[in-house]
Amino acid sequence: MSEVITRFPPSPTGNFHIGSARTALFNYLYAKHHNGKMIFRLEDTDTERNSEEAVASIMDGMHALGLSWDNETIYRQSERTDRYVECLKQLIDTGHAYEAEESNDKKGKVVRFKNPNQTITFTDEVRGDVTFDTTELGDFVIARSINDPLYHLTVVVDDIDMGITHVIRGEDHISNTPRQIVILEALGGTRPTYAHLPLILNEDRSKMSKRKTPTDVAHYINQGFLPEALVNFLALLGWNPGTDQEFFTLDELISVFDLTKVGKSGAIFNIDKLRSINHHYLKQLPLESFVALLPDTLREHPQASLIGTILQERTHIISDAVREIEGGEWDYLFKEPTLDTEAIPWKQSTASEAVTHLSHAHTILADIKSDTFTNPNELKQMLWAYAEEHGKGNVLWPIRYVLTGKDRSPDPFTVMALLGKEATLARLQAAQTALQSV
Repeated sequence: MSEVITRFPPSPTGNFHIGSARTALFNYLYAKHHNGKMIFRLEDTDTERNSEEAVASIMDGMHALGLSWDNETIYRQSERTDRYVECLKQLIDTGHAYEAEESNDKKGKVVRFKNPNQTITFTDEVRGDVTFDTTELGDFVIARSINDPLYHLTVVVDDIDMGITHVIRGEDHISNTPRQIVILEALGGTRPTYAHLPLILNEDRSKMSKRKTPTDVAHYINQGFLPEALVNFLALLGWNPGTDQEFFTLDELISVFDLTKVGKSGAIFNIDKLRSINHHYLKQLPLESFVALLPDTLREHPQASLIGTILQERTHIISDAVREIEGGEWDYLFKEPTLDTEAIPWKQSTASEAVTHLSHAHTILADIKSDTFTNPNELKQMLWAYAEEHGKGNVLWPIRYVLTGKDRSPDPFTVMALLGKEATLARLQAAQTALQSV
């Protein structure tokens, strides 16, 4: 096999789409698996819809996902008009195209490709042999004018000039292929290998669209999905390694990627699956790296490492932690909770019994050195025997509730370590006073 050269040619008319990211990834993986190259070019001939903001979105997304390209200069179709005009003139001169008056009242002449009216069969690496009868296409337009080329011409000229050996793209481009093949052959180019990827679908199997599912790669990055999780997830959208392996680094994907394992059926974008993969990668991070991702409110807490340990085990995306803060789940770390005195005793336990347990806990904890208060296991050892003797619910529920004011929170030993000795003792004493005054 000659050197493999793939291409990723986005149109900069909007933000970096998940579907485009999957296409870029598959082109990248295939090229690198074969020690080849991936070319990056901007199909920016739609001057009314193009924007530099879209260019930045695409490039930022590629960098975030760790996908590089092998051309030093980014190719822009808007800078290659002279080359396209040259090819248009060649096609006209050889009888493969002609200028024609528009059928409407627009001024000027379009350039139409003279349809050879033939049956074309190409082998698709995903779908096998695909056959088209070009007759139904008619003489199709390839330029609005001699100086204004259209997509089907520009993409073919680019692929020829850049030596593209493999065209890997979404299945919505299958119908474009016969037009591009007849243009390519008229220009004397070598037909590349084609591979058309299955569409990405919403969970209801409709075509993925931002009306139902966010489609912007930046949305997922900003939500706190790790780039390595996104890459892993995108690789599994339409591709199956043929093994039970679920988690892949980029290098591992390069090693095993094979177009023959790309399926024909639509790929379901399952957000729960993405969250699960991201949870896996978050748990693999060193604790200090995970803590660095947390919101300032938690990251700057004296017990940030302990908070990080709790959250790392249960957080699927960093925005979950943000929602917890905004929802008040961690408010007890920063202010005293408002208590319902009737909720302090455990189930059938009485207020008097709760006071007894809180008082005993206060006495034991008061003798513990402040530096020991940072260790939940040490605190547990001091109270566990008493809790087992009098009922763990009877003893531990009142402690946890008066420290947090919540029905759900980390265990009371972790909460005490988070609050520190002074705040813990103060809240235990305040609760006793409140119960005694009832």
